[in-house]
Order: sequence, then structure tokens, then C-alpha cells
Amino acid sequence: MPSPLSHIRVLELSRILAGPWAGQMLADLGAEVIKVEKPIQGDDTRHWGPPYLNNQQTENPTDSAYFLSANRGKRSITVDIHHQDGQAVIQQLVESCDVLIENFKVGSLQKYHLDFASLSAINPKLIYCSITGFGQDGPYAQRAGYDFLLQGMGGLMSVTGQPDHLPGGGPQKVGVALTDIMTGMYATTAIQAAIIEREKSGLGQHIDLALLDVQVACLANQGMNYLVSQDIPKRMGNAHPNIVPYQTFQTADGFIILTVGNDSQFADFCEVAECQALIQDPRFTTNQARVRNREIVIETLAEIIKAKSSDVWLQQLEIKGVPCGPINDIAQVFDNPQVKHRNMLGELNHPENGKVPTVANPINFSRTPIEYNQAPPNLGEHTENVLSELLGYDKNTISHLRHSKII
Repeated sequence: MPSPLSHIRVLELSRILAGPWAGQMLADLGAEVIKVEKPIQGDDTRHWGPPYLNNQQTENPTDSAYFLSANRGKRSITVDIHHQDGQAVIQQLVESCDVLIENFKVGSLQKYHLDFASLSAINPKLIYCSITGFGQDGPYAQRAGYDFLLQGMGGLMSVTGQPDHLPGGGPQKVGVALTDIMTGMYATTAIQAAIIEREKSGLGQHIDLALLDVQVACLANQGMNYLVSQDIPKRMGNAHPNIVPYQTFQTADGFIILTVGNDSQFADFCEVAECQALIQDPRFTTNQARVRNREIVIETLAEIIKAKSSDVWLQQLEIKGVPCGPINDIAQVFDNPQVKHRNMLGELNHPENGKVPTVANPINFSRTPIEYNQAPPNLGEHTENVLSELLGYDKNTISHLRHSKII
């Protein structure tokens, strides 16, 4: 069966993570994604290492693990958009593209005639997705935005990490660039919605996505907790602001995560822990009571949980259906039997480096399964093929562009 987006062609003029993540998502769903990169240098993240694929020791390696994480399934072409002939290449490609993704600073593509107004005049059906730190308008629109900055400005770091008065307390970012990734996911959703709407209107549109907006939207319950109560959420370590017990606990030989989501699960935990008396205590009977008496609850449970090993707790609680789990490092994640069963780790054929590892897309379709046919591309790997296939450029024209350092 054809992939869900096999009829869609995407031109990706983005780098780093948010835009490329959206492009990779669309490629996984079957779209043809053409990644436009700077000649010689390419996407900035090609050089964000080590590590590099096969531990490259060259002077200018271009296969960093970071780049590999977000560019599967794409074709890479190099085009210098500072030159008029390079701009012409992009403008001609747009004629046959459905979507364009870019993450340049606000207004910077206008001087190259590659902004939404210019390109939609060429292709009125074009869906043009702009990803920036702060959006296309507003007092911060001209600022550059990186994930780390937006985790701080958007409130995520204010609720991540240990409380300020404890050892290790203070601002803490999430261990992956989560704001970038969430923005990429929102971009994917918005692009597909625009594709569906275009079926009715026949027209494309401009999508304006800001990392700050996304981070604010993804404050979720923490944001709503503040809006409802006017109490500013604080860092709580691994505890949950609205559920108790829902955090890490030290065992006799390590740590486990206990995520009790309702009163029935708490009763089941107490049965396994042989502390049924807690169920009758009005301070602990309901989640509402446990949240109000958080310190007493946690102190009581901490002493109980310390008495047994992690394995014993995990085995006994799993049998009873109480949600719990270990704290795995990345090696343990990929060695986990469930992760293996779900085929989350795969390999792709690379033109120069044999097999390349990849982390699978978590979406599983019943009729149109995701297929992985293209490893993250070498820089400019598909330039000549794309220009000849889509634009009809002959060898002389391509040679001239290359000699002029435009591609």
C-alpha cells in the first residue's frame, strides 16, 4: 500500500532540530522530503559532535550522531541561496512542491525572494511553515531562539529539577531538546491539517510556529494549575504536583518509580507492602488527602520501600498491577525486551558507512506501515539527481552551478 503521504513533496530549508524533526516525521509518513543545505558546510548539526558515525577522524566530519537523529528518509541537495541562481533553483523547485519548511530569522528570506508572499505567488497551493524562536510578530520577533533558552523562558525549567533548598536544587533543563521536538511535532500536525484543508479550498497558507508558544502550550497541567489557583508551581524533583505517591523512591539497592494514579492502586500498593492500615487513615485514603499531606505520606512510604530490593518491589507490584518501573540508562532502554519487541531500534543502509542505526518512528499503521528506505543523506548526495529529475537541468547547467559554487 502507498504510504499516507506518498503524494506529498516537501522542500526543507531548515536546520538544527525543530524543522528537521518535522521533515523527518513527514518523510516517515511517506512524503518525498528534499533537504536544502549550505554548500560545503551543510546543516549545522552535521558538525555537532563527537560522536560521529564510525568515529570519523576527518578534519570536517559531517555524520554526527545528532544529525543522524533527525534526517532519516530525506534527499540532500546543496544550494547557496545568497546567489540569484541559487534562489532560482528554490523558486523552480517550489513549483512542484506541496510544503516548504524553513527556520530562518523573521524577514531574512524576503531579501532572497523566498518568503511566503514571493513563493505563494509562484505556487498558490504551497503550504509554507515557518519555525522561529518567538514567532513572526511581537516585541521578541527578531531574537534568535534555541531550545535551551526557550525551556527557561517558557517555564519548563522552573518546574524541572530538585527544589531550590535541596542539594542539586536550582534551574535544570530537560535532558533532550524537548521544546524543539515538540515544535517539530506541532509543525507536522499543522502541515497535515493544512494539506487536508487545501483539498477544500485549493489554496496553501502560511504556518507561523514559535518555540516559545509551543513551550507555553506544553506547560499542560502546570500552566493550568497556576491559572486556576494563582499559585506559582515550583521545582519538585521527581514528585508530581497533583498526584501522590507519584515519584522515585529509594530501595534497598537502588531506585524505583512508583506512579499511583488512583485510590484503588494505592490500596493495592498497601496490600503488597503489607501496610493496609494506611488505607484506613483519613490522611491517606484519597488522592486529594494524600496531596494535602504529601510530606507525611512520602516519609512513611519511603521507610517501607527501603526495606526491599528494587527487583522484589518491581516483581511484586507488577503482579498486583500497581504502575511502577526501573530507571534505565540508554543502554538498558535499547536492551529492554519490550523495546526490542516493538522494533524501536533499526538499521538503514548508508552509501558510504554500511549500516546506520536508527530509532524507529513510534507510529504503527495497520495497513500502511512506515518503511525506512533512506539513511540520513550525505551532504549534497542528491543534488544532481534532483536538479535533473525535477527541473530538467542538463549536465552542463549543473556543472556551471557547481563551478560557480552555487550548489
